[in-house]
Amino acid sequence: MIRVGVLRGGPSSEHDISLLSGANVLEQLQDSEKYHPVDIFIDKEGEWHVRGVPMGPERALSNVDVAMNVIHGQYGEDGTVSKILDRYGVPYTGAGAYASALSLNKPLTKEILAKHGVKMPRHAVLSVSPDLEREAMEAFKKFSPPVVVKPAAAGSSVGVTLAKTFAEFWDGVKKAFEHSTKVIVEEYIQGKEATAGVVEGLRGERIYSLLPIEIIPPPKKFFDREVKYNGETIERVPGNFTPEESKELQRLAALAHEVLGLRHYSRSDFIVSPRGVYFLESNSAAGVGFTKESLLPKALAAAGVSQEEFLDHVLQSAMERK
Repeated sequence: MIRVGVLRGGPSSEHDISLLSGANVLEQLQDSEKYHPVDIFIDKEGEWHVRGVPMGPERALSNVDVAMNVIHGQYGEDGTVSKILDRYGVPYTGAGAYASALSLNKPLTKEILAKHGVKMPRHAVLSVSPDLEREAMEAFKKFSPPVVVKPAAAGSSVGVTLAKTFAEFWDGVKKAFEHSTKVIVEEYIQGKEATAGVVEGLRGERIYSLLPIEIIPPPKKFFDREVKYNGETIERVPGNFTPEESKELQRLAALAHEVLGLRHYSRSDFIVSPRGVYFLESNSAAGVGFTKESLLPKALAAAGVSQEEFLDHVLQSAMERK
């Protein structure tokens, strides 16, 4: 049998969500006649464990044929794990080290996609500075409230604030800096929240576009971390979009996947407004959640693709180094 190392946990603020994603992957593989899952748990200090025994990555990976990286956020998405897997010659799902780091860096992602004519909300970037409060006030004045504040390198809606006043904004900036060395201040676009996933090579297509999902948070709330995972949010597949909007969402998701050099599968987030489709960010494979509340499994189900079929497809692609 093919031994699949399922890497989960990690030292980022998304540790708990990663554990849930990994648990779902392990559950899907446990009754397989083809794959034998190996639970590789990485704790919050970055130490690797197999069957409860702490060990170095080399030993943990010594009997693994392929790795499924579901470590969200820093360490898993920033290229660190990719470098470790490359060092020991273990094929793995998801982007390589450079593309992983690039897609997690939201300002750099925006800069690259802007060159391809992708519509995005106006934004500014704040860095750690002795004059941070003054610089934050200057940034706040450039936008009409409410203003979105989020870490420049984090996922799962960690540290995101929608601020109407400078007091809320300043609190949001400080909260975002707990998760990243840079913070993005972004224009709030009123519209429908959407996400669109792509899978390389599925059903014979070079890049297979899944149906875009419409995300409907509870009234008077936005899609932050709490409502993302507590079941309050409605996720409609397919979303209530016009054919033109759906086609554009799929086009932009495929474009981002290619331009950023992502691999196997990814998911990109958007706002669909009367002014057009606005790109927000891309999630490389490691950052695409695989919990029971996650969006990719729902999009796969809507396309008639079982999780078992999907996992077999991406694991085979990884082993073939595609």
